[in-house]
Amino acid sequence: MFAELLRSKLERVCELTGEQVVRLEQHYDLLVRWNRVINLTSLRRVEQIVERHYCESVFAACQLPLAGVSVADIGSGAGFPGIPIAILRPQSFITLVESHRRKAAFLREASRELPNVRVIAKRAEEIGGGFDWVVSRAVRYSEIAFALSRLGRNIELLTGEVSASSMPGFEWQAPIALPWGEHRYLWIGHAVVSRET
Repeated sequence: MFAELLRSKLERVCELTGEQVVRLEQHYDLLVRWNRVINLTSLRRVEQIVERHYCESVFAACQLPLAGVSVADIGSGAGFPGIPIAILRPQSFITLVESHRRKAAFLREASRELPNVRVIAKRAEEIGGGFDWVVSRAVRYSEIAFALSRLGRNIELLTGEVSASSMPGFEWQAPIALPWGEHRYLWIGHAVVSRET
């Protein structure tokens, strides 16, 4: 059911290989099992999980460069959007940053067979920068703003309805409305470079 839902919801958005679908479904199966013990997601219906977690993450992955880049996923939680990005962009190196120890343990288990993923169980402001891209989903901008500009110059945020003026420090492209549901957007931004005269 997961694979069929994923393919149908991503039709005309992004084409996945059979191997990518299998890897995403393996992550989903693990998520469902672990979610019985620790709260990784409040969503329970497979349709909601596929749409909100997997489709949104795949959509974000499809907007990243095809060439290998380094990506930090801040507040990765259950691995969104970082693990789908790692699956779709195997030539890129993904760092999942999650301060909650039990969620970090889940991420380590979920990424064991993904050689392009590492997990850091710290707060974003405690890690070094130098990433090509920083991504985050369902995390308040105010909670990560300080870390964002330190960690990388290019940003992808999956959010609800916000305004560019509420996210200072970056030049934002026009938000991309996600094809599923209402009031869900992908914001792509680049750090504002101060020009000294």
